[in-house]
Amino acid sequence: MPANNSELPDLSPAVPPRWGELLGPEHRGAAVVLAAGVLVGAVNIYLASSMLPTAVAELGGESFYAWNMTLYLVAMVIATMLVSRCLVRWGSAGAYLIGFALFLVGSLACAASPTMPVLLVGRCLQGLGAGLLSGLGFAVIRSALPRRLWTRGNALMSAMYGVGNFAGPALGGLFAQFGSWRLAFVLMAGVAAGCGVAVPRVLPRGERGGAVAPVPVVAMTLAMAATAAVSVAGILPGTMARAAGIAVALLLAAGFLAHERRSARRVFPAATYRAGSALKWVYLTLGLLSFGVSVESFVPLFGQRLAGLPPLAAGFFGAAVSLGWSLTQIGSSSAVREHTVRRLRTTGPVLLALGFLVQGLLQRENASIGWFIIWVPVLCLAGSGIGLAYPHLSVAAMASAADPEEGRQAAAAIATVTTMSTAFGTAVAGVLVGLGGGSMLGSARWLLFGFAVLCALGIVTARAADRQVPC
Repeated sequence: MPANNSELPDLSPAVPPRWGELLGPEHRGAAVVLAAGVLVGAVNIYLASSMLPTAVAELGGESFYAWNMTLYLVAMVIATMLVSRCLVRWGSAGAYLIGFALFLVGSLACAASPTMPVLLVGRCLQGLGAGLLSGLGFAVIRSALPRRLWTRGNALMSAMYGVGNFAGPALGGLFAQFGSWRLAFVLMAGVAAGCGVAVPRVLPRGERGGAVAPVPVVAMTLAMAATAAVSVAGILPGTMARAAGIAVALLLAAGFLAHERRSARRVFPAATYRAGSALKWVYLTLGLLSFGVSVESFVPLFGQRLAGLPPLAAGFFGAAVSLGWSLTQIGSSSAVREHTVRRLRTTGPVLLALGFLVQGLLQRENASIGWFIIWVPVLCLAGSGIGLAYPHLSVAAMASAADPEEGRQAAAAIATVTTMSTAFGTAVAGVLVGLGGGSMLGSARWLLFGFAVLCALGIVTARAADRQVPC
């Protein structure tokens, strides 16, 4: 595809490759390491949150409670922006070793932390490693897998976010219940060590060489500030305070984009800002899909308060969106015809918004088991919208540039968009829940209807991404 053409290319084979080809002897090692890197980062977004009350009871430092998620997400965003530069300097295997090493050291620091500030330092190191691994998971697909497996590879990578959202709270809650929160971090360190040992054997050393682009300090600072502002907004008391925090974050995000457009030192590839380019619409659609997953922050609460579910069952109920996301990608990634792929990219946001709309209409006070049985598939339907579109949008971003360096940058930015959108979504969810006042039913409806409207914007951006507009 020419770099100045906005049309999204169809690079899929005439016949879809089987999953067995991706997970067969030739590519299994690379696929497992790439997937594990994304998974450990996704699991640890919520793993520590589930265990933090237990950790605070032992370490103290309750005033630092809210910084656990904020520092982790900010560190992740920073690291995802450095992926393409790490690949140029250290190559695929070297960059992965650094990512797993950072995550391992951070996990051990958390496990051994004598005080809450030390735990937060460990979380920062974990976030840096997780962000680097998440970005590498998408960027290294270009060199580790043949082009015909890109869609399958992207489906596997993005499914790891869904699996992580499902497993993180459950795993953290399990370890916390038995008072063994430190062992959870030891387990994560062990996973990182095992993957790190496998890296030199299964990943290519390619991607290394060429001049390393200067670090976009201003752009990264603005993005970091926006992520921090929206993360803090999510835990501020009061709806107005949260709304103000989100407004500040949006202003910082606008400043980030304005600087990126006119600067030679960018986080996103130049094609993102080129007139007529589809890439900006691809990223916006990916962002709105990732934004929708944030309802899971409050769905367990609604399950407990409206349906009387026990905490463990409510936690699994809250992961229904992620479950739908992960399962749907198994079938979605088989699509190869250009018309079908385009249809999936536009149908995904429709199902996501429709699922939230229907779920909002189904909310009831003192809901019976019958209502709960209906709620689960509806949330899975919403998540399936993400699964339909996400892998194909990811491939579209990866294939948006003929230049290899810009292609790596475009692929790595998928993780940046996903992480920032998750942070923004969590904060917006907090504001919408606050609008319900003292009514849990009102809060549930504000959240679900609000997300239905916001995620429906993805229909517009997906159509814009598919529109062929010559530059």
